[in-house]
Amino acid sequence: MSPPPSPAPSPAPGPWLDRFIESYHRHRPVNATFIGVHHHDYRLPDFSDAGSGDTLAEMRHLLATAPESTDDAAQAIDLRLARGFLAIQIWEFQSDHFHRGNPCLYTGEAVFGVMALFLTPFAPIAERVEAAIARLEATPNFLEQGIANIRRAPTAWTERALRECRGALEFLTNGIAALIRAEGIREPRLSEAAQRAATGFQAYRRHLEAHLSANPIERIAAGEAALGRYLRDGHCLAEDPDAIAAHASDELAAAEARLAAGPLAPEQTPRHGQPRYQALWAEARQVAETNGLLTWPDSPIRYVERPEWARGAAPDLYFLPYRSPASVNQPSVHDYLIPPDDQPESAIKLNHVIHHGGIGHHVQNWHAARAASRVGRIAAVDCASRIAMFCGGTMAEGWACYATDLMDEVGFLSPAERRDELQTRARMCARAVVDIRLHQGRLTLDQAAEYYQRRAGMPPDAAINEAVKNSMFPGAAVMYLVGRDAIHALRRELSGRLGSRFDLRAFHDGFLSYGSVPVTLIAEAMKRRHDAQ
Repeated sequence: MSPPPSPAPSPAPGPWLDRFIESYHRHRPVNATFIGVHHHDYRLPDFSDAGSGDTLAEMRHLLATAPESTDDAAQAIDLRLARGFLAIQIWEFQSDHFHRGNPCLYTGEAVFGVMALFLTPFAPIAERVEAAIARLEATPNFLEQGIANIRRAPTAWTERALRECRGALEFLTNGIAALIRAEGIREPRLSEAAQRAATGFQAYRRHLEAHLSANPIERIAAGEAALGRYLRDGHCLAEDPDAIAAHASDELAAAEARLAAGPLAPEQTPRHGQPRYQALWAEARQVAETNGLLTWPDSPIRYVERPEWARGAAPDLYFLPYRSPASVNQPSVHDYLIPPDDQPESAIKLNHVIHHGGIGHHVQNWHAARAASRVGRIAAVDCASRIAMFCGGTMAEGWACYATDLMDEVGFLSPAERRDELQTRARMCARAVVDIRLHQGRLTLDQAAEYYQRRAGMPPDAAINEAVKNSMFPGAAVMYLVGRDAIHALRRELSGRLGSRFDLRAFHDGFLSYGSVPVTLIAEAMKRRHDAQ
């Protein structure tokens, strides 16, 4: 009797990861542009039956041939996260929750496929114009794929897609004209291609109005199994959804009690203007460095007004004031596009300086781009409608929330700002509860919005917008709370072990060096390193 055949040798991790990253960029060309990989700047995703089938088959093959293990610590993290990413994406490609059910996916990819080419001057303007023309010419066919794929959708998703159509049409008419003036573009094909893209958006809008609005479905829950996959394979959490929701509910009650016991915050005079943003940024950096919180990189932010070509469209789109710099070939100075409306002093300091432009996202993004983990370099890059890979969320958002606590520890927040941050904490907890309960099917959108108003103090419009966003992206809203709390827990544990030898700067620098990977994996790695030492 002949011996059984030997199992096929496991592929080498490095070449497999090369194929995984290359496949990621090729099938997600708009994400690649935001990441800083520009080989695909002239393309949009292919969600046709053939294109989706090819992507799905390639992901299944990658998952089936993924190496089991490696002795390299960074590659071991990458393999685990890549396998989790593929498992989630395979579910998304087969579900009715994304390109076969969410009309906003098409509006977002189409409009930001072009906008991404002009948010930073990563190449000569002539090259970026040529890429924009190619994407604009591809837009009508891309939107036709959306018409073919999406026959029914939740009413709230259709309404959001209609708003995004309005923003896209504003950009393709007045915005492109303003861009041509600002950049001195003399290529007439750009405005001609924009007109054809606008015709595609008008046809897509008619589909939304005539077909999807008249044939709605109200199913918004991804389901318990899918939610568990996001938490397990994306965030690498061991807790079940009910345990996370219970923790969030307890933390929300604690925040509410502290808010009720404390004095009301005084009214603040709205402020605006680049000098105030820039001054607070410089002050925050000095405080962080003086107190030895971490190594602040030489990666300055330049607060500038939102460009004229984006002003009319931005209110109807997922247009962020701060987008993470491209992780490939990061610019030496990154522009932060300050919103046009006046902001209270606390909002400028807490949101635009600490959380996003300073010690929060911007410092973390700098460290992530230099991580040993290849997934960790790109996972938290902001793309058309969400970050590049789900697994980057607990680090990116958890760190930004933790960093705000850190700045409070060293006295950077006033009592009024401390109260505002406590209100933000309550909203963070409420988001985690809603995220879990929506996708378990235990809350409707209206119930989620009412919960936000009653428990988190959100105005009605903000409450429904937040609930709609939660419904589109299962497991995404929990990342703030679980990430922040896990960082605090890791710091407490290691400082308790080390006692007087614990160094806060070294802890933060070491933590950030892992890049945008789940906080749970970083905690495991840092505790193993401590035990080995």
